Amino acid sequence: MRERVRPFRVAISGHRGLPSRTAALVEAAIRRTLAEHAPEVRGVSCLADGADQIFARAVVDLGGTLEAVVCSESYREELPADTHAEYDQLMGLAEKVHRLRYAESTCESHMQGSLLMLDLAEELYAVWDGKPARGYGGTADVVAEARRRGIRVHVIWPEGARRE
Repeated sequence: MRERVRPFRVAISGHRGLPSRTAALVEAAIRRTLAEHAPEVRGVSCLADGADQIFARAVVDLGGTLEAVVCSESYREELPADTHAEYDQLMGLAEKVHRLRYAESTCESHMQGSLLMLDLAEELYAVWDGKPARGYGGTADVVAEARRRGIRVHVIWPEGARRE
């Protein structure tokens, strides 16, 4: 009888609105990094556009499982409309969904969602250019909190990646 292996639990935080070339570079880097743990990986994501959806899709494609964090009741509606279909599909694939009790999608609700992800993860993948957050709850803030907690942070920002 094969012993069941506990999945490696990894959370994602990263930039949104990535240019298509950068998104392709990030996707390739995430897939390479995740392949080290696949299929015994459980990805934890808020499923925002950009890094979150790229990561979640890669987890599922590599045979891992997905856990979603919904930051607020209005979270989906606040995402760009052209990302709703991917969000809905990924939500349908999530084995577990955590819903925070915020009505509005705000910087505070997003940071609380990130804190919950850190509670659930052993490692954080940060799709991050290394610059300060543009607003409270940005990737730099999540990275700082993960490091404060002693959670390993794997920064993913491939050569040639750019933000708009």
